[in-house]
Amino acid sequence: GILLAPKERVEIPVLFMPAEMKIYKIQVVIHVRRENGENWPYEVTAESNTDLIRNVTVAENGEAQGILWIYPIHGMPEAPQQKSVVIRCQARQRLEQRVELLLIGVMPAETALPDAGNAAVVHTDESSNTPQVTDGSSATLEFLYELQYQSDEIRSQLDSLVGMQLLQKEWDTESRIVTLIFNIVFAPSKPMRNKATLAVQRTAGGLWKFPLEFIATEPEVDDVINIVAVGLNKESIVGFKLTSQTR
Repeated sequence: GILLAPKERVEIPVLFMPAEMKIYKIQVVIHVRRENGENWPYEVTAESNTDLIRNVTVAENGEAQGILWIYPIHGMPEAPQQKSVVIRCQARQRLEQRVELLLIGVMPAETALPDAGNAAVVHTDESSNTPQVTDGSSATLEFLYELQYQSDEIRSQLDSLVGMQLLQKEWDTESRIVTLIFNIVFAPSKPMRNKATLAVQRTAGGLWKFPLEFIATEPEVDDVINIVAVGLNKESIVGFKLTSQTR
């Protein structure tokens, strides 16, 4: 019942309030008809374009009675952001740290539900960032994970310094908590402090974000150079070599 003038705009609010960590799919359908109630003279036949047939409503005489705009909407629930995990390492050193992340509210598949209280195992392929969680039956939970950066500059600084590997862990089907343990490798070459976000997404719906803060402290002193004076008002010279690690 909304009347629109030519070239006028109308806003259609969409409210999303998920009750579970799963993907929600709907369609927003806009149905437009002429104000005077007349049909458009274009006739829709069996030979008409498939997209056209799907996007019009046809009157009894075959004329176009209304035009449809169909907008698919996928709602992806996102868990509250967790506390930041700090990865601290001295510059020019290498750190391996295991980080345990809890994915709360993971819903099992509607088909092949596992028994409550059973444990599930996370299987991961080293060549992929798609871990799969299964309870031994046909029910499988698939996840995707990636490191997200605030800017391309931070990405260029951390990409070659940070490595991640997902290790196996269990899924408690009773509490609906999936525990993922990552082995994070941090090998900074100079002092820095940068932030990143580890985003874990379930393919069936649900997004969890874990802030990470990478801190590289001052490196150890390379060497101590002692200069012995040969006398008052006389120069003493010592030589040492510097080697660049890059071109």
